[in-house]
Amino acid sequence: MMRDVIPAEELLQEAHIVGQYYGFTPLSVFAEKSRGTAHKNKGYPETLAGVTLDPIAETVVSFLKQCRNIGCVPSPRQPLFLWHTNITPGRPVQKKAIIQFHALGTDRALTDVIIIRALIALTRDLFHEEPVVRINSMGDKETRARYARELGNFFKKRAETLPEEYATCAKRDILEAAELAIAHEYADDLPAPTEHLSDASRRRFEDLLEYLETTETPYELAHTLINRGTVWNDTCFELLIGGRRVVWGSRYNDLMRHFFPSTPLSATCAVFQTASEGKIVKKAPSTRLRFSFVHIGGEAKRLSIRLAEEFRKAHVPLTQNIGVESLTEQILLAERRNSPYLLIMGRKEALEGSAILRNRQTQEETILPLVSLIERLKAVV
Repeated sequence: MMRDVIPAEELLQEAHIVGQYYGFTPLSVFAEKSRGTAHKNKGYPETLAGVTLDPIAETVVSFLKQCRNIGCVPSPRQPLFLWHTNITPGRPVQKKAIIQFHALGTDRALTDVIIIRALIALTRDLFHEEPVVRINSMGDKETRARYARELGNFFKKRAETLPEEYATCAKRDILEAAELAIAHEYADDLPAPTEHLSDASRRRFEDLLEYLETTETPYELAHTLINRGTVWNDTCFELLIGGRRVVWGSRYNDLMRHFFPSTPLSATCAVFQTASEGKIVKKAPSTRLRFSFVHIGGEAKRLSIRLAEEFRKAHVPLTQNIGVESLTEQILLAERRNSPYLLIMGRKEALEGSAILRNRQTQEETILPLVSLIERLKAVV
């Protein structure tokens, strides 16, 4: 039976653990560092005044406002992988818990896969069953305009056979009419947005599907999954437990521009929601991370995603920044964490099925085969 309510303390602890192994930093870490600095607490951008926001978009907008106000600014060279929640240690528990994972400043399809894998791990642990991942692409502005025209033709041709409310709704909001048709099972021959993708959107979606395949991430193509509104673009996905949606995710590049207008930046989010219980939550215990896993190249990145779950299940005190491409930047982040060991994987190691363990104090290096990697790392601990 699906869990309807989950203790807030468990939610917070699991989010910390998943964030650690998949390379997401709590936004609260940046907030604590910014205390005492002269950041102006700004409101919402005026450009948002005419934008219609659904409830998840409102959650994302609140998150972006916090990022901007604490000076947490991503860049293409230094993308940010963050997670955030409304569960706050020392404060009363919210009845509805929200946990959000974000990747800011990177356009790679790998980013979407990292977020999806992280949310699979989170939902699997919390609900004790395998989630169903459904994925689609609504494309860019060009694609959405094409798709809207196709939907308009669809409802016009079927005006006599569909309920009258569909035609009325289509005049007001064509995507809302599509959602209505889907909800009432009139969507058998509804046009699929993926059939109208622009060349750029098609390449992005194909790259994503390739990453999902090569990382052995289970998914279903869902042409009836729609992200309505002007704030979402390209990939959208959901995770279902027992047929009920617990996670919604999408890219939101256009929404980012309202908060960081100087440089166009890509962004992807996934928002997990569930009922929670408890009184006052304790702060999650900190873990000394003995290993920082750094990697370079597509082969190593794909392997690191698959290894993340093995490290997590074995409780290896390790973290990694899968979404950061620059090896220099990854090593810099590892130095800030002061991990005693670096675990290094490049293309050569990935193809050979090995990794290099480097003692940061002595610079001694040992080549470890992946088949016995976890056992060897636990022996070091």
